[in-house]
Amino acid sequence: MFGLVSASVPELTREEKQRYNSIYCGICREIRQSCSQRARLVLSYDMTFLALLLMSLYEPEEIAGSRACGLHPIKPRPWVDNEYIRYAARMNVALAYYKCLDDWQDDRKTSAKVMAKHLQAFMPALEGEYPRQCGAICECIGELTRLEKENCGDVDAVANCFARLMAELMVYREDLWAPTLREVGFYLGRFVYLADAVSDAPKDRKGKQYNPLLLSGTDPHSWEEYLVLAMAKCTGAFERLPLVQDKKILDNILYSGVWTNFKTRKAEEQSDG
Repeated sequence: MFGLVSASVPELTREEKQRYNSIYCGICREIRQSCSQRARLVLSYDMTFLALLLMSLYEPEEIAGSRACGLHPIKPRPWVDNEYIRYAARMNVALAYYKCLDDWQDDRKTSAKVMAKHLQAFMPALEGEYPRQCGAICECIGELTRLEKENCGDVDAVANCFARLMAELMVYREDLWAPTLREVGFYLGRFVYLADAVSDAPKDRKGKQYNPLLLSGTDPHSWEEYLVLAMAKCTGAFERLPLVQDKKILDNILYSGVWTNFKTRKAEEQSDG
């Protein structure tokens, strides 16, 4: 369910690419510092969107630097650090932990079990610092697991479960922007779940895997219009936020990147299916 919320890089200017990558590297750097080198393997571009959105809204002071690392040992890469990048890094780890547990329980993936065991050491601190967000992740992924085991064909029930998870992650603090951020997150989460289900339909049908669209008695492609509706509601809430800093990169992600990524994934899955 992850990997869709990223930029259409070819459409970014050179400066925007540098800025986007510096946020990504900042999150990666923070995961290494607060967790471990190995934990960086769960890094996702989706959390770069979260960091950029909160940074644009609250405009914090930033610390910047440049250095080579184990993943890029030759050329130093710029990074940015602030409280929202640190928040995005921690949410990345929490999401990855529960996703690995889910992958192990559902598919018995040994790699997921090993990573979950590694990330488990960092969860008490994360749950203590962010009880609302971690509680929402745990509750919603648990609910998703239950619905999947029941072969639930109620697409809205399943999609909205993941949407509630995303809604809570978008809210860093309970303030006057929290309701709008939850709205952005809810409809973005709904889009992500439905897009994933649509693109995975051929593979899931062939492998007889759970997919609520296949159980709903409807053509999976008919749900693409609901993707448009979900993203329209997401961007409607997004445009109500007073965003200036990095707004063009955020626009790229929501108006172009998610659709480019969806079409690419859909084409790949249909080809494999």
